[in-house]
Amino acid sequence: MVFVFTGKIAALKKFFPKNTNFVSIQLAKHSPDSGDITYIDVSGFSAAELKKALTQIKKSCGDSSWGIIDIKGTIKDPSQLFFEGASDYLGPGFFKDSKNIDAKRLKDVQQWRKVYAASASEKEVKSSGTAEIAGFMKTGIKLPAASAFPGWSKMQTGKAMPFYLLYCSLQGKTALDSRLGEKELSLVHKRFTACITSNLKESDGLFWMDTGRDCLFLIPPKAKCAEAAIKACLRMIISSPQIVLEVLDITIPANFVFALHYGSINYKPPGKTGTVVSDAVNSIFHLGAKKSEPGRLTISGELPDVSVPKSLQDLFVSFGEYEGRKIWHTKKFNYAKAWL
Repeated sequence: MVFVFTGKIAALKKFFPKNTNFVSIQLAKHSPDSGDITYIDVSGFSAAELKKALTQIKKSCGDSSWGIIDIKGTIKDPSQLFFEGASDYLGPGFFKDSKNIDAKRLKDVQQWRKVYAASASEKEVKSSGTAEIAGFMKTGIKLPAASAFPGWSKMQTGKAMPFYLLYCSLQGKTALDSRLGEKELSLVHKRFTACITSNLKESDGLFWMDTGRDCLFLIPPKAKCAEAAIKACLRMIISSPQIVLEVLDITIPANFVFALHYGSINYKPPGKTGTVVSDAVNSIFHLGAKKSEPGRLTISGELPDVSVPKSLQDLFVSFGEYEGRKIWHTKKFNYAKAWL
C-alpha cells in the first residue's frame, strides 16, 4: 500500500497509482506494514517543521519505505535525505516533467530500502542473483578487452567504440561571467582545462571537446583509467579552494562540477568533433550541465560494474533518476557549504 500525507490531494492524485491512500490522520498515528511505502508532502515547510516531520516519519515508518514530496524545492540538499533513510525524493523536476509513480519506481523504492538497511548493518544484500552494496546495483555492463583500445595516437577516425565521458566545468556561487570580464573569464577557463588535463594524466584522459564554458574528456574503457579519473576528480574537489586561488588565480569562491558517463561514440579527434552525433555525448552534457552540482562528482547508473572500486563506493549516495538513468553524487565535504 502507498500512503501519502498531503494537504493537496487533488494536485497530487494524478501522479500516484489508483489504490494510493491519501490520509489525513496525524503522522504520529501512522503505523505502516513493512511492505508499505509512505510519502509526506513537505512543500512550504519551515526548517523547524521539516526537521520535526523527518524525525516523525522515521519513527512512524520504522523498517518500511518512505519518501519526500518537495514540489517547491524547499529542501536545499536532497541527497541528505537518503542518509536519513529516505527511499525516494520527488522534487520540482519530477512534477515539471509530469511523470507518474509506476510499478517499477515503487519496486526500486522498496529495493533501495533493503540496500539502506543492509548498508547500515554492514551486510550485503542479494536479490534475484543481483547484488547491491551501499546502493550500487550491478549493471551487467562489461568493459571491452584491454587490447580493443589501441591508444589515442592509433585511434581511427569514425571507429565506433565505448569510452568513459567526463564532463567538467567551473561554477561559482554567482555566475562567474557576471563577476569577471570576458577576457579574464577566457584566461580562467584555459587555466582550468590545463589543470584538469594535468590531473587526468594517470587516467590517460583526452581533452576532447571545449565550449569555452565547460569541456569534455574521453577516458579509455579500462577499469584502472576510470578509477584514476574518479580519484583525480575527488582530489580536485577536495583541493578546490587552493586550486581556485593559486592555479586559476581568482579570489571568487568557486568549485568544480564533474559528471561521468559511459557510452559508445564514433570517434573523431579533438578539434574535429563538430559533426559527432551520439546519445552518449548528449547524455553527458545534459547530466553535467543540468543535474550535477558544484563540489561533487556525479556518475551515471550505466557505468560498467568495475568502474567504481568498492573502497570508494561509500563516498557516493543515490540521487534518484535523471532522463531514465539512475545517478549518484559524491557526498559533500564539510567545508563546501561555507566555501560556496
